[in-house]
Amino acid sequence: MSTRYYITIPDGERARGEDAELSFRSTGPEGLAEELQTALSTASLFDKWRAKQPDPDEVDMSLAAVDPSATVVGAQDSLEVDLIVNTSIPGNVLKHRLRLLAGSNWQLRDVTAG
Repeated sequence: MSTRYYITIPDGERARGEDAELSFRSTGPEGLAEELQTALSTASLFDKWRAKQPDPDEVDMSLAAVDPSATVVGAQDSLEVDLIVNTSIPGNVLKHRLRLLAGSNWQLRDVTAG
């Protein structure tokens, strides 16, 4: 079952996680949406993060979930970037990926059935 998440990034310029290698590179709505969609639909971000852990074999593999049909649409609203995410990935995995990409510089506004 798909879930729709409404996410706001208050300032695309500041949406960066603690590790620059894992963080967003884009600042605009289309780029941020594309990077998040890739992070949800492929294992690339998870694999990079896992490899950096002290004991990669001990990582909770439920965080490896991917949804090849995940979609993310971005729109600019003043400085804010609004993202609408449709995915079957569990909320805790989505939040983990967002923390890697944007740190704490994002807000979950609403969740509905996809």
